Amino acid sequence: MSLYRSAAIAGVAESRLGIVPDATVLDLQAEAAIAALADAGVEKSEVDALFCTGRWGRTPQLEIGEYLGIRPFYSDGTAVGGASFLFHLGHAAAAISAGLCDVALILYGSTQRSRKERSLGVKQGLSGQYEDFAGLPNPVGAYALAACRHMALYGTTREQLAEVAVAARQWAGLNPVAFSRAPLTVEAVLASPPVAEPLGRLDCCLVTDGGGAVVIVSPRRAKTLPKRPVWLLGHGETHSHMLISQMPDLTVTPAKEAGARAFAMAGLAHRDIDILQIYDSFTITVLLTLESLGFCAPGSSGTYVSDGRIAPGGEVSLNTSGGGLSYCHPGMFGIFLIIEAVRQLRGECGARQVGRHETALISGTGGVLSSNATCILAGD
Repeated sequence: MSLYRSAAIAGVAESRLGIVPDATVLDLQAEAAIAALADAGVEKSEVDALFCTGRWGRTPQLEIGEYLGIRPFYSDGTAVGGASFLFHLGHAAAAISAGLCDVALILYGSTQRSRKERSLGVKQGLSGQYEDFAGLPNPVGAYALAACRHMALYGTTREQLAEVAVAARQWAGLNPVAFSRAPLTVEAVLASPPVAEPLGRLDCCLVTDGGGAVVIVSPRRAKTLPKRPVWLLGHGETHSHMLISQMPDLTVTPAKEAGARAFAMAGLAHRDIDILQIYDSFTITVLLTLESLGFCAPGSSGTYVSDGRIAPGGEVSLNTSGGGLSYCHPGMFGIFLIIEAVRQLRGECGARQVGRHETALISGTGGVLSSNATCILAGD
């Protein structure tokens, strides 16, 4: 079954971002939902499908549905880490295509910065016993292992990793709501305090509060809306492991399979993509994902991102919001990849708007390089 143009993104929005001590996680999701519905020109009463996940509640869909007064006909709480919302995008399109719903709302929110909820020692239940005893910090230690492997195999350098952080900061400097906007250099990234060798603090994503919302509609409903819809052309998803010790190859992520399916469904090639939004939980995540998606050969991603190629004015428009490294990262970043891609495709990004913006690829990674969903989008 193909999801090609089976659904359109009609509205996107963030809540307040950064440090929001006076808000609950429900407040932030409500703020984003209200703004996204207004952006779409859709009434809350029309929402008949609800998608959300997060560690903030035992039953997130029930809690946010009650809070917003939404009683959906279809609901999905797929939880595979930060990639979850790209999984939700494909699932919403499938549900719409099957006639199970007409207007879907994808939500996420977190107050991890204000409430100091982020922990590097999250227990992983039954499977965790096989790694916890070794003291590996989670998740940064897992990504550090992957970075070490890539360096050992291909000669990738810390300077090349730092290029990802520097480019993200340059994009963030053009984004008025980005959390970190001060200029950043490769030297500053290399000098940042070590977290897990070879990753320093500035190789790691932010810890912020924030929420996001995305409105997905049927083709029929899309024709009636005031704004230009953004169409889903291709979608692929998969997951390969829970623990980093069980990852089949530390340098090849599930984006290889998910991306191939997305490209095949969309009927496009890599050269057809104008904008890339790649999950950047850590600098190494971007390098591994670019290779797994096929934008560069194995071992060549360090060169691919260097010399300003992914910075504003470079050859590749990548993570134009500033990404999880500089824009925001409320624990799970995937929904913000969708938001930025839609705004770029609509031409709504002001100073950071890229010239070519007909197509976009968004690729979300979850867990410890465990899951991936890749979506290809296009304007009307």
